[in-house]
Amino acid sequence: MTGTQGGLGGLPPLGPVLVTSDELPGGVSPALTMICSVDGDVVQKTDTSDLVFGPVALVRYASTIMTLRPGDVIATGTPGGVGHARQPACYLVDGNTLVTEIDGIGRLENVARAS
Repeated sequence: MTGTQGGLGGLPPLGPVLVTSDELPGGVSPALTMICSVDGDVVQKTDTSDLVFGPVALVRYASTIMTLRPGDVIATGTPGGVGHARQPACYLVDGNTLVTEIDGIGRLENVARAS
């Protein structure tokens, strides 16, 4: 993973489950805590209610430029704390364990591997 940014590692973490708004407290405007840690150190922590554009606005806009189908995922970026923006910069290295957690949804754990 040479040159990828800490935090989300350059790729958004997805799975092992995806949920629909009817499965979330708050429906289309949930307030869920999201935490990302690298080797046990929290590097990103925010709440889904802090999105610049809410889920409805994102789907509405995306629908004007493409056809969305069930199962499509709209990746929106990353919260503050990304490795490249840190002082000093902090990048994932081979063997780092990246854990992404979202309240009420679950936990995803990945180990970074150099390619």
